[in-house]
Amino acid sequence: MGRSGRFEGFDPADVRDLIAEFPLAWVCAPCGDTETASLLPLLGEFSDAGELTHLFGHMSRGNPLCERLGKDPEVLILFQGPQAYISPTHAGRRDWAPTWNYAQLRIAARVTFLPDETPLALLSLVSAMEGGLDHPWDVAELGDRYVPMQGAIIAFRAEVTVLSGKFKLGQDEEVETLQNIFETLPDQATVRWMRRFNAKRLA
Repeated sequence: MGRSGRFEGFDPADVRDLIAEFPLAWVCAPCGDTETASLLPLLGEFSDAGELTHLFGHMSRGNPLCERLGKDPEVLILFQGPQAYISPTHAGRRDWAPTWNYAQLRIAARVTFLPDETPLALLSLVSAMEGGLDHPWDVAELGDRYVPMQGAIIAFRAEVTVLSGKFKLGQDEEVETLQNIFETLPDQATVRWMRRFNAKRLA
């Protein structure tokens, strides 16, 4: 799936975990109208081999993107994963240039609206986001308001046609520099992903 460059190498599990941890993505229609770009939470759907095949979500029927995709279903979806500014102070080296570490996915996809699956889209997202909480919220707690609210939104599934990514997470740094960053960088999500992408070198 990933390309052979130093920062473009990744596997299906990296895609799955990035989307699960950072589900809010830019969904953009391929045109110059800024109103047809929206931040939307999306859930990944995967093949038996673990490859991302679809993204499942919902949007407001009043979103300009909804009307735009009714005419042309092609979209660009952008996920931003962990990201952090890395200072020479973090690296423990004054002869070292600052950098920014990050992970991203760029996905071309084709959207199909699925009004009958709107309740499923809502339940799936709530389950994914509330599942780790001590006292997860349930849609039934909305009472009579829940069904009318569904009428204002519509579910969609985006079929993935092209996927590329970049995981710039310290693969080019010396091990000693990495260890300094791990000890001093406040952003623990970035540290965790840096450890993941340098695990073999750190073993």
